[in-house]
Amino acid sequence: MQTESSLSRTQLRQDANRWLRTYGTFIGFLAMIVIFSLLRPGVFLSPNNLRNITEQVAILAIVATTMTVVMVVGDFDLSVGALASLSGVVVADLLIQGVGLWPAVLIALAVGATAGLLNGLLVAYFGLSAFVATLATMTAFRGLSLFYTNGSTLFSGIPESFRLFGQSFTGPIPNSVLIMLGVLAATWFVLEQTTFGRRLYAVGGNAQASYLAGLNVRALRLSAFVISGLGAALAGVVLTSRLFSAHPTAGEPLMLNSIAAVFLGMTMFREGEPHVPGTFVGVLLLGVMSNGLNILQVNSYIQLVLTGAIILLAVLLSGLARRE
Repeated sequence: MQTESSLSRTQLRQDANRWLRTYGTFIGFLAMIVIFSLLRPGVFLSPNNLRNITEQVAILAIVATTMTVVMVVGDFDLSVGALASLSGVVVADLLIQGVGLWPAVLIALAVGATAGLLNGLLVAYFGLSAFVATLATMTAFRGLSLFYTNGSTLFSGIPESFRLFGQSFTGPIPNSVLIMLGVLAATWFVLEQTTFGRRLYAVGGNAQASYLAGLNVRALRLSAFVISGLGAALAGVVLTSRLFSAHPTAGEPLMLNSIAAVFLGMTMFREGEPHVPGTFVGVLLLGVMSNGLNILQVNSYIQLVLTGAIILLAVLLSGLARRE
């Protein structure tokens, strides 16, 4: 029989591992902020740089937050980057042709919702794996963007009013940040405070049990992809407004970074479960790291290596902590 002392040590070890699983990555994020602040005092934490970080992460946060919904149901969406590019190209072209600001934006969002609907149908109703289906649509969306623009950048003739989404401010706050906060709040509320959100988590936890309990699993998975498509399209609109031009591949880096942010978030606060607060911290972690390394003038290729290493360490930390 175990002595009381050995039982206490075992309990302490389990508690420490549980704490590490829950807060280890977040502590690493805070440590990164401290390190950059010490290495470049007066620069990294300056108001201008903090505003730059929030503006830089706003577009990624929109995509990653709605990607979280897809990952809640146990799927993922590889097409979001190409879809953001396509939506940006569509809104820019419509504006150049003289279509009004809000009709052009709504049409671009409709493109995103339709693309999400297509992904959802392929995965939920036709039984394709999310990887295969969204890889195929990613390629198709990229081809459409290139065909639509003939591989060129659209910029001439975009009205000044389009700067509203990516370059304008409401008081001291960039509008892109306000849009990001709105998406974060709405998605968090849907996932955490509504029956619909609880059903999405149920599907992700056990799709078969959810079906036997009477949930429409296919419709729930479909709706998750539609939300992801809308988020990608909105990010494309904001990105195009921020750049004040539309390139057919401008949004493609968003795909890997958004998936990375969600996975990083899954190592924080909850064990292995996608959730909006964790995703947002994951986005901030990637944004702070990129900004800090740029301030330190680290080679951009080395930044890619460090980004991969940090993501790997976060996942390993979560996995090792589970071995109690």
